[in-house]
Amino acid sequence: MKNAIETVDLCKTYDRIKAVQNFNFSAQRGEIIALLGPNGAGKSTLMNMITGFLSPTSGKILIDGEDISKNPIQAKSKIGFLPEGAPIYPDMTVKMFLKYMADLRGVLQTDLGRAVELAHIQEVLSQKVETLSKGYLRRVGFAQSILSNPPILLLDEPTDGLDPNQKEHMRELIYQMSKDKTILISTHLLDEAEAVCSRVIIINHGKMMIDGNCTEIFKKTKTKTLADAFKKLTKE
Repeated sequence: MKNAIETVDLCKTYDRIKAVQNFNFSAQRGEIIALLGPNGAGKSTLMNMITGFLSPTSGKILIDGEDISKNPIQAKSKIGFLPEGAPIYPDMTVKMFLKYMADLRGVLQTDLGRAVELAHIQEVLSQKVETLSKGYLRRVGFAQSILSNPPILLLDEPTDGLDPNQKEHMRELIYQMSKDKTILISTHLLDEAEAVCSRVIIINHGKMMIDGNCTEIFKKTKTKTLADAFKKLTKE
């Protein structure tokens, strides 16, 4: 069985800064994996490389067994991505923006409607993007990431800016979608990682510090909470 995502000795350097160092991991369909780490740990850099937005300095990224550097269009077509501070055209209405993104991907009108419904953004479709609250911006960004119903989702801080009810809805939605998808989430929220995710990867200074479910992490780190394990593994 092919891994949905696999990285092999993945590295990214900027001059003397090692943003990601020899990162090896794989993910299967049905998994929700939390990527945890302090600011500047390399989480967003890693996600941007997996989606093909950034080229690695060295190493390999496989999407469903295909090398993304050799078959970029085919590999990227399987990925939905919600980046940090998702770029959305401010002068477009929400409907115009989503239709534009749907046209780029060859997505049907029915699929667009499905994404709008799942993201709960029906009431702002006619509003200009520049008028939206931070929470609605994240939800519109999420809607564009699921337009083509991709088998792989990478979500960078998906609940950032959402109110408690919206967070609960997003977490439930992510859980439901994981039945036929592979989902990688970058988050600062330890409770979110513990409640929603089947695996947690803690990253610091671009290195993988630990990978496993919460029970395995507690056992390996001799801690009782994810907060304590995080603190122990990322302490300077």
